[in-house]
Amino acid sequence: MNIVVIEELRAYIDPLTPEEHDALERSILAEGCRDALVLWGDVLVDGHNRYGICMKHGLPFQTVQNPRFQSMEDVHLWMIDQHLGRRSISDFQRGVLALRKKEILESRHVASAPQAGESTDDVVATADAMQAPWEGEVIAKAARQVRESRARTKPASVADTPADEVSAETEAPDQTIQRLQGLG
Repeated sequence: MNIVVIEELRAYIDPLTPEEHDALERSILAEGCRDALVLWGDVLVDGHNRYGICMKHGLPFQTVQNPRFQSMEDVHLWMIDQHLGRRSISDFQRGVLALRKKEILESRHVASAPQAGESTDDVVATADAMQAPWEGEVIAKAARQVRESRARTKPASVADTPADEVSAETEAPDQTIQRLQGLG
């Protein structure tokens, strides 16, 4: 099998820390590579670290094809969603990934803007078709529930403090995203 590693994809998500990489290597050496590497054709999409460790030590690994990818944008969106689902990423990393996702989805929306002679119904259908297959109301609803849950569990001292006085340590995720947008 000829697996192609594209550096852009390897670098698209923050790399593991040396400690995380060492822990992954110890785990793979002890238990083998439990999770399949995700491919799009011959291109490695997910599992760059596992692939490198397996190749270094001559260990076997499984692969799985993701047939839903139609473009590199689809690959990027899938990678973002996979990493947003992890508990170990910081709010800052979560904000950066959310902004990347927003840019991709906005560019798709602009590309689907009505052309001369095209009805808005056609544009809505096109926009729905361009949406990544794993997107939709279910994910949006889950995000709203998480946001509402966080709002309910905030300590009273933070909830009662004006937004401009909230320190970076207690900053709400929505405020983090607003700050990140201001940097762009």
